[in-house]
Amino acid sequence: MEAAVAALEDDEAFNAGRGSVLTADGRVQLDAMIMDGATLAVGAVAAVETISNPVSLARLVMDRLPQVLLVGEGAERFARAQGIATVDNATLVTDRRRTRARGDPPTATLDPGHDTVGAVARDRYGNVAAATSTGGIAGKPAGRVGDSPIPGAGGYADNELAAISCTGEGEAMIRLVLAKWVADRVGEGRAPQEAADAAIQRLGTRLGAEAGLIVLDRTGRWGVAFNAPCMAWAVMDGSGAVAQVASRPPAHVARRP
Repeated sequence: MEAAVAALEDDEAFNAGRGSVLTADGRVQLDAMIMDGATLAVGAVAAVETISNPVSLARLVMDRLPQVLLVGEGAERFARAQGIATVDNATLVTDRRRTRARGDPPTATLDPGHDTVGAVARDRYGNVAAATSTGGIAGKPAGRVGDSPIPGAGGYADNELAAISCTGEGEAMIRLVLAKWVADRVGEGRAPQEAADAAIQRLGTRLGAEAGLIVLDRTGRWGVAFNAPCMAWAVMDGSGAVAQVASRPPAHVARRP
C-alpha cells in the first residue's frame, strides 16, 4: 500500500510528491494519509514542504505515535527525528507546474490539480487498507488542507465496512465525509460499485462538485466512480498482474450536473 502510493508520488505526471501543483506563493505543500482496516490505526500529515514521499511519513505517524495527524513544521521535525531525509522545496517543483502557474486568471482554472493519488488493498486474510496523497488544489492559499489527510473524507478503511480513497474537490468531500459515507453504505449491504455511484451522485446533487473514488471490501469486491471528465485507475490481482485499466467513466456513472 505505502509502496504503491510512494511510486505514484515519484511520478511527475500526478499531483502528489514531486510535480504537485503550486500554492499561491509558488511552493509545493503536500498532504497524505494511510489507514489500516484491521485495527483502525491511521496516520496523516498535512502542509509539509520538505518531504518527497508524504505517505511514508504518514505511515510512521500511524506506526509510532498515538496521534493521528501532524502538520507543517511539526510533521517535518518528526520526519527528521525518524531519519527521513528532507529536501529543498524547489526540488519538488517541476517546469510543467511553473509554466501552468504563470497563467491569468488564477491557476485553479488552468491546472485544477485533480490528479491526487491513492490506493486501496486487501490481503489474503481479508484485511483492507487505504492511502491517499496529494498536492492539493492549484493556487491554494498557503496552509490550505483538503480532504486527503482527513480520515473519513479523503480516505477510510475498516475491515467491517470497506476501504476507500478519494480525489477531487476536497472541501466538498470534507463537508459530506464522503469516504466514510461510502464505507457505511457497504456496511449496510450495498455492493461497492453501487455505493461508489451513489456517493458521486450525492456529491453532485448536494454540492455540484467533481470527485472520484475507488472502493474495495474485504471479500475483494470493488467499485470505481467519478463525475470528472476522466480519472486514471487500475485493478491488480493477487498475482501482481494488472487485471483492468481505464481512464474514463462507464456510462452509468453519475456526472456533474
